[in-house]
Amino acid sequence: MLNDPRSHGLWEKTAGEPPVTSPLQGAVSADVAIVGGGYTGLSAALHLAEAGSKVVLLEAKEIGFGGAGRNVGLINAGMWVMPNDLPGVLGQVHGERLLELLGNAPKLVMELIDKHGIACELERNGTLHCAVGAEGLKEIEERAAQWSARGAPVKLLDAAETARRTGSEAYACSLLDLRAGTLQPLAYARGLAHAAVKAGVAISTSSPVVATERRGSRWAVKTESGEVSADWIIVATDAYSTGPFEQVRNEQVYLPYFNFATVPLGHNLRQSILPGREGAWDTKDILSSFRMDQAGRLVFGSVGALRNTGLTVHKGWAKRALKRLFPMIGDVEFECEWYGQIGMTDNALPRFHKFAPNVVGFSGYNGRGIAPGTVFGRTLAEHILGRLAEADLPLPLTSPTEPSFRALKEIWYEAGAQVAHFADARF
Repeated sequence: MLNDPRSHGLWEKTAGEPPVTSPLQGAVSADVAIVGGGYTGLSAALHLAEAGSKVVLLEAKEIGFGGAGRNVGLINAGMWVMPNDLPGVLGQVHGERLLELLGNAPKLVMELIDKHGIACELERNGTLHCAVGAEGLKEIEERAAQWSARGAPVKLLDAAETARRTGSEAYACSLLDLRAGTLQPLAYARGLAHAAVKAGVAISTSSPVVATERRGSRWAVKTESGEVSADWIIVATDAYSTGPFEQVRNEQVYLPYFNFATVPLGHNLRQSILPGREGAWDTKDILSSFRMDQAGRLVFGSVGALRNTGLTVHKGWAKRALKRLFPMIGDVEFECEWYGQIGMTDNALPRFHKFAPNVVGFSGYNGRGIAPGTVFGRTLAEHILGRLAEADLPLPLTSPTEPSFRALKEIWYEAGAQVAHFADARF
């Protein structure tokens, strides 16, 4: 995509083909027009079509172009905010609803993969949130206690067990979340698209929405070469929003995140590093993540953008960090490199917006798009189908609001990650 191997990297190289699509031409009619071909839009389209709705999905670029095709591929449960803090931020009702919904969200992802036979390298062995230092140990112990009190299938692992599972002695402990897992993120998005098309969804790619217009009780959703008339519009563009719904992008601060993928590791290294194929990340402020793909490539990432001086700085840091984490790995060679943008909200929680009558959307996944995007897509479908009233949604209705100093914060995050990785003598 973009004629740039750093846009989608390993995922574009190893994903199956998307369904054949083309730009929207002429006028068409639907029950629901969906703007955005990522996890939320595709999940909503699939669930609506399976319930008998006529759905047209418009994607400005290609299926999985945004965060769906660039992320690490961790199927996480919950959000960054501590479980016990959510009711205090959102209120008791919405906080508890969101905890339950997102806690079970990985289950829906895996059920859809099984139901539709999506080939996306699914691993069901959980994730490891790894503690760095005394502060990290305290955080992970508290997360373990809070999720355990809610009956979640999580385990607090000591340093020795963490070292056995990760292959590194760098961590004080870890939280094993057995609800979670990993997958090939672009392959999952393309698999959802195939399932949606099979269910009757009409998908048009290279079809950016340029305007919307209310006509009586229906909406006209306009592209450069066509128009969809629909009762409802779902806005599923999130952090890559442009055009009429750019306000969704503007209420989020971009946090760049890169990944490097090694060449496939030898058998002995695969038995030493993440032998159980869990996905992992740490508790540092400028965090690192690592996981294996099915070919044995180690995918290693952190905060930063692979452009300008950042490419050299972050690649050098990644090679040093891998050798410190996994001394047995030696000098590594990277097969692929790519990066994207995480949309961060001011409280690290997602949003529900009603942009106009019958125009709705969720956004603001804060780097956890796979499971939340999938389950929020289903939630939007249930709302439109009349199965879930607005008062019963997992998030309160809010209006998009641009955070203070957004542009400056984005510059700071990109530059700060370079400075930190240039100066970091540890990992």
